[in-house]
Amino acid sequence: MPQYRGGATVALVTGVLDLESYPDLRDGLLKLATEAPDGLIADIGGLDIDDATHLTVFTLIALRIGDWPGIPFTVVTGRPEHRMMFAERAVDRFVPVHDDHETAENLQSRSPRRRAAQLLARSANSSALARDFVRRVCAEWDLPAFTDDALLVATELVENAIRHTESAPRLRLELSRGVLSVAVSDDSPRQAVVRERLDVLEPGLGLRMIAQVAKVWGCSRSWSGGKTVWAVLTTRAAPSGGRGGR
Repeated sequence: MPQYRGGATVALVTGVLDLESYPDLRDGLLKLATEAPDGLIADIGGLDIDDATHLTVFTLIALRIGDWPGIPFTVVTGRPEHRMMFAERAVDRFVPVHDDHETAENLQSRSPRRRAAQLLARSANSSALARDFVRRVCAEWDLPAFTDDALLVATELVENAIRHTESAPRLRLELSRGVLSVAVSDDSPRQAVVRERLDVLEPGLGLRMIAQVAKVWGCSRSWSGGKTVWAVLTTRAAPSGGRGGR
């Protein structure tokens, strides 16, 4: 189970890292990242690593988290052999590795972030309430260049959550280093996908529109069992076709 220290979520990783445990470790940390407030720390002091090549799991996690939620990801270990393996495989070029929690937490807390969240009731007004929330936050944060795209993304994601799940959508905006992310969480594990449409009246246009305005978008499973569909916006967003993350 995760622990919470300050603003960071700490995952205590134990056991053996091998081919069998590799996907479980990857998916578990990615799920935790969807609900980590300001950063994710993986404490691997109790983890045995049978083959240094398996350390690529931490590089993969860092790259995925870098897209969204864009929070700092750090590894903590007091074992010299771990530090040596991270250095030899150049994994520490992608993932900071520290000896203790305090150092990791202090460095993560220096990353400036702004966050705003809104729980929306399931109603005919959900989309309108989402747009009001986005307009207000973008105005408070002085983000006129992001507003139109953020409105489109929030509207489509909220409507998808209302249409395809039974849960109340949870809308979240985050700003870090000039990049704005828009995310909607729900309690359904069913993944969001883009489908080809034969007719403009068929559902499914929303995610295709999001893929056109977002730098990248994805669908991430959460530790609580649901999912978060997210999109990352920049003022010079280039269509990427999207990708459905874990």
